[in-house]
Amino acid sequence: MSHVSAPPTEFNFAQHLIATNAGRADKTALIDDIGQLSYGQLADQVRRFAGGLKALGLKREERVLLLMQDSSDWVVAFLGSLYAGVVPVAVNTLLTAEDYAFMLANSRAQAALVSGALLPTLQSALTQVKTEVQHVVVSRPADALPAGAHDMATLVAQGQPGVPAATLADEPAFWLYSSGSTGKPKGTVHSQGNLYWTAELYGKGVLQLRESDTVFSAAKLFFAYGLGNALTFPLSVGASVVLMAERPTPQATFKRLVDHQPTVFYGAPTGYGGMLASPELPAKSQVALRLCSSAGEALPRDIGERWTQHFGCEIIDGIGSTEMLHVFLSNRPGDVRYGTTGKPVEGYLVELRNEDGSVVTGHNEIGDLYIQGPSSALMYWNNREKSRDTFQGVWTKSGDKYTRDPDGYYTYAGRNDDMLKVSGIYVSPFEVEATLVQHPAILEAAVIGKEDTDGLTKTKAFIVLKAGQSLTQEEVKAFVKERLAPYKYPRFIEFVAELPKTATGKIQRFRLRDLEKQQG
Repeated sequence: MSHVSAPPTEFNFAQHLIATNAGRADKTALIDDIGQLSYGQLADQVRRFAGGLKALGLKREERVLLLMQDSSDWVVAFLGSLYAGVVPVAVNTLLTAEDYAFMLANSRAQAALVSGALLPTLQSALTQVKTEVQHVVVSRPADALPAGAHDMATLVAQGQPGVPAATLADEPAFWLYSSGSTGKPKGTVHSQGNLYWTAELYGKGVLQLRESDTVFSAAKLFFAYGLGNALTFPLSVGASVVLMAERPTPQATFKRLVDHQPTVFYGAPTGYGGMLASPELPAKSQVALRLCSSAGEALPRDIGERWTQHFGCEIIDGIGSTEMLHVFLSNRPGDVRYGTTGKPVEGYLVELRNEDGSVVTGHNEIGDLYIQGPSSALMYWNNREKSRDTFQGVWTKSGDKYTRDPDGYYTYAGRNDDMLKVSGIYVSPFEVEATLVQHPAILEAAVIGKEDTDGLTKTKAFIVLKAGQSLTQEEVKAFVKERLAPYKYPRFIEFVAELPKTATGKIQRFRLRDLEKQQG
C-alpha cells in the first residue's frame, strides 16, 4: 500500500494546515474576486471564526450549512468550523430553495453560513420546513442584514481565537451531499483524516503540487473534486489559490488563466470542450500552465489531445467520487494515455467485479468498479440501507463500470444505471458519445437505450450541434459506423438545443430516459 504515514489519532485538519504554513505568514494563500489573504491572515481569520461560532453557542459535532460562493470567506468558514469541531455541511450553490430545505432538515443544521447573493434563496428555504437553525451568518451582504442575522466580517473581527478542538482523525468533520442521479441527495459524512489522506496521496503524490504553484479550479469548492483542488491540496503545500465566485464560463476562466497566471488548472470535460470551441481561447504564450486535471466525467481522447496540442500541457484525467472524497484512479504527469482513466493512485486498490461478485480477471472485460482506500466516507447520514450497499467493509462500490487493458490502464464504460445491453452485449453510452463529439459539427452528445418496435434495446443519441452547423441522421450514423463496432452505432437520433445536466455539469441521462418514456 502507501508509504505515507497515517495522521495521529488526535488530529484537527484546520490546525494541521495552520501548523504546516507557520513559516509562510506573508505568502499569498488566497486570491478571490475582491482581494487577497496571506497565510498569516488566513490562520488568524480561521481561529477568530472558530471563536465566533463558539460565541454564538455552537457546540462540538453540531452541523452548520455552508452555502457560499467560492471566496476566501468560504475557506475561512470551512476551516474555522473544523477548527472549532463544528461540522460544516458544504452544499451546491446552484440548487433550489426546496433542495436546501431538505438539507437543512436532514442535517439538523444549527446555523447557516451564506453568501449575500444566496441569502434570498436560503430565506425561502427556511420558510418551507421546520429547521433547527438558530443563526444565519452572511458573507459579503449586498444590502442591510435581515433582523437577527450576523455579518461574517464582524463575527471574525470580534471572535476570540482559542485552541483547536481536540478532534480525532476518525471523527466526523464535514459533510458533502452526493448528487444522486435519482432520489434525494445523500449526506456523505467524512472524517478529519480523509482530507489529509487525499492531500498526501493525490495532491502531493500525483499532482506533485509545490509551494511555487498557483492553482485555479473551475470546479467549485462545494464539489468534492473542487474542495481538494482549491483548498486541501494547495494549502497542504503552501501554494497560492485563485478563487472565483461566478460560473466558470470559458470567458471567466480565460480571464483568470491570463490575469493570475496559474500553473495548475482543474476542470471537467464539458468545460475543456467549451474552452477549445471558443474563439477567445488564449494562446499558449498568454498562460503559465504546467499541468491540468480533469474529473467529473471521463475525458474524451480528442479533447485531451487538442488541449495538449494547443497549450503544450497534459490533462491528467482521473475518477473520484463524493464517497471517496477525491480521485483514486488517474493518469499521471508524463504517463497520460488519453481515452483512459489511468491506473490506481498509490494508497488505493481497485477491483472490477462481475454481477455475481466474482473478480474480473480478463482484459478488456467490463466489470463493476470497487475501491479500497483510506479516504472513504464513514456513511450516508440516516440512510443505513444505502450505506450498507455502498460501503462494504473495506471496499466502496462506485456504481461505475470499467475495463482494464493488458497494460493496466482502466477505461470508463459508463454508470451502472446507464449501461446498455444491445444484442446481448454491453454498450457503453460514453464510448458512443466520445465518438460522436469527434465530429467537427457536434458540440455535445448523450446516448441512452430506446426500445425498437420489437422491444429490443438500441442506442439513441441526443445531439447538440455547434452554432451554424447542420448534419443529417444518416451522416451521423455513417460517421459512427466507421469508428465503432456495427452494433454500437445509434439507430435513433434526435437533434436538440441543449442537454439536461446536474448543477456540476454532468449529463442527466435518466432525464432523457424519462422524456423518452413520456413520448413513448
